Parts: sequence; structure tokens; C-alpha cells
Amino acid sequence: MDLKKEIKLSDLLPKKKKTPAAEAETEVATEQSKPKRKDGPKTSLFKKEFSFKRKPKAKRPLDEETAPKGERKAKKQRRSRGSRAGGGGQKRSKRLVGLKIGASQIAAARVVNNGSPELVQVAREDIDHGLIVGGELREPELLADALRSFFRKHGLPRQGVRLGIANNRIGVRIFEIAGISDPRQLENAVRFRAQEVLPIPIEEAVLDYHVLGERADDEGNSVMRILLVVAYRELIDRYVAACKKAGLRLSGIDLEAFALLRALAEPRTEDEGAADAAIVVVAIGHDRSTFAVSDGRVCEFTRVLEWGGGTLDVAIARELDVAPSEAEPVKRELTLAGDSVPEGLSPEKAAAAREAVHRQLQTFARELVSSLQFYQNQPGSLGIGEIVITGGTAHLAGLAEELQKLIGVRVTVGDPLSRVKLGRKVRETEQLGSLAVAIGLGIED
Repeated sequence: MDLKKEIKLSDLLPKKKKTPAAEAETEVATEQSKPKRKDGPKTSLFKKEFSFKRKPKAKRPLDEETAPKGERKAKKQRRSRGSRAGGGGQKRSKRLVGLKIGASQIAAARVVNNGSPELVQVAREDIDHGLIVGGELREPELLADALRSFFRKHGLPRQGVRLGIANNRIGVRIFEIAGISDPRQLENAVRFRAQEVLPIPIEEAVLDYHVLGERADDEGNSVMRILLVVAYRELIDRYVAACKKAGLRLSGIDLEAFALLRALAEPRTEDEGAADAAIVVVAIGHDRSTFAVSDGRVCEFTRVLEWGGGTLDVAIARELDVAPSEAEPVKRELTLAGDSVPEGLSPEKAAAAREAVHRQLQTFARELVSSLQFYQNQPGSLGIGEIVITGGTAHLAGLAEELQKLIGVRVTVGDPLSRVKLGRKVRETEQLGSLAVAIGLGIED
């Protein structure tokens, strides 16, 4: 099984049409009942102790030797090509431009995937606030103009573009389907199951799915573990239309959570067996943060948190009685663990700004704790070894240490360049965290 198997939502692009379905929450959750917590003494939210032991799995995927012949053949073909099979069995280009469109900037990474991925170009540029709000595209025409100018200015290829999306109206869910031996019947079974568990009319959304594994139940019947990705059609159509108007040819659409995991975590091979601890990564954006958990091969849980670096700008602005745009430079110069005084502030004002940041970080820590607890309530969840953070705000001095104190789990700042070779024309730049998703979108595992 490939690491963080990219669910290529090819049906979201023109000329393709797949079975629609829907999901309102961005969560990975199995359809089995959650284990109930036992009553016990209450503990501090931020000092919550997470399990470091694997829970008993209610399901065990078959190994490669006992997997269906067609699936073994497909895995062998993917390894020999050095890339994954896309929707409909089409080959993807090895030269990709990962494109992340955030609330405050556009970021792109051009990656050549030939053996090991090589990062040959990066680019990013601020965009006007209000074009993207909460992951929703509000001004498609203005975004198209911005994209056209961005690609022209930086000389980026307009083909082989993989777009990342992240929104609370995009969902990921894992469930099991039993008794289906004919692959031709699987799509109908997935659609039927999706209609049962998803709350919105299926004509308003699209879906894609991937078989994670297969096992035999006690009676010898086949049970398939399915990863389902769903998205509102209107939400995606707006992005696709803007890209098309800008002259971009999309080769695929990927969840930012999947790209984030690819950028920061080396794939686990089947020979390595099961992981001892989950990979937890958090990309802190301007107005939202993407939270993702993986077992080293598959994204098992993802959620978009309504908290970002802009939250800190607003908190500092209120404390100093300035505009949020004026507060951002102050935020960048602050040191949470020390007594640094940003230029133009008195020691008292700097201390007040620092305290405002600390208060907001407590809110963020609560969101992270809640997400970790939700994940660990799922059958077969792994222990939490550490949390890796990235994004522009992750570079705030002392942020990782402060979150570690609040949550009680080790927190480190991830390196988006850890999985790529640097091309001759690429230099390490500041604020690499804001490029992590774009780089992951360009990586082809």
C-alpha cells in the first residue's frame, strides 16, 4: 500500500464523471461503534495522557500473498513505474506543479519525480484577503487573474498542475464492505453505503474511493476496507473554473492533508510492518489549520481546524490597538520563550502582546487535544509519539515548545525539504513551512 494514497478526484475535472456522494465533516472515522470511555478521575485537558500502545484491531488486512491476484499485480506495476495508478488506470505525469491556494498567499512547487523527487522551483505570492475565506472561493474571477499573473511572472508550467484543497465540506471516511467478490459490483456497493452514512443529497457532491485492504471474516467471506473521499461539487467547480480560466491544465485534485503527509513523512514499506506510533502533522495556515494522522501508509484521520496565524494577528492587534496587518510584523519578531522586544514596542507592550499570543495558543491546544482524542477513540488507533507542525506560523520562536507544554505530547517543527533533493536553481528560503503542502502536492510516491 502506498503512503498516503492520493485519492485523485478525477471526477471533479471536466470530461469525467463518477458516482456522487457527500460528507459534511472533514473527519476520518470508521463505521464501527466507538469504545466507551470508563469513568474515572478528571484530569487537566492539556495534561491529557495519550495512549502509546496500539489498540486491538477489529480488522486485519490480508498480506500481499493472500490479497486478490489483480491487486497484487496492480501493486507490482505501481512499484515498477515508480508512480501510482491514477483514476481509470491512467498514468500521471512525473513532472508536477503542486499548487496550494490559501487565504493569504498562493504557493507552488515544481517537482520532478524520477527515482527520488527533486524540487526544481518554488514560488509564492501574497493575494488579497477575501478571495478565499475558510477554504471557500469567494471571487473566482479575481483568483483566475491572480493565478494567470502568478504563473506568468514565475515562468511556471501550466500543465501537470495538481491542486490542493482543504475545507470542512470535504470529508474522508473509512468503512468496511462485506460480501463483495466482484470488483464490478464494488462501486455500486460503495455508493449505496455512502448514501446511508452521508447527510447531504448525493447529487450535490462527488466521491472517489480506494480499497485499503481485504480480509476474510469468520465465515470466510471477503471484507474490504474502503477509504472514501467526498466533496461538494459546487465548492470544487469554482476552483476548477478559476484554474481553467487562468489557462491551467489540472492533472489532479488532492486533499491538502494527503499532500502534507507526503511532504513530511517517508513512506513505510510493506516489509517494515505496522507502525508503533501514528504520524501526526499540523499545517498552520492563515485562517485554518490542517490536522492529519497517518499510520505511515494511509491517512486515517483528517480535520480542518478553524484556527490559524491570522488569529494571533487579531489578538495582538487588539492588545496594541493597531490593525491586524500592523500586528503581523510584531508577531514575527516575538519570542514566546524569552523577553524579546520587537522594534517600536516598549517592554510592557511586548509583554502584553506575548500574553495575548499565549491565550490564543491555549485555544489552539484545546482543538488539537480534541482531535487527538477523537482519533484515539477509533478502533485500531495508534499511540501518539509526537506532533509535527509546519506552515508559516510554525516558525514563531518558541511556538512548538509552548504547544508541547500545553498538550503534553512532543511537538517539533517539520522540514518540508526532508523528502526532496534541491535543484541547482533552488535555494533554501525563509518560511519554508508555508511551502510544505505545495511540495507534497508535487511529490509522486
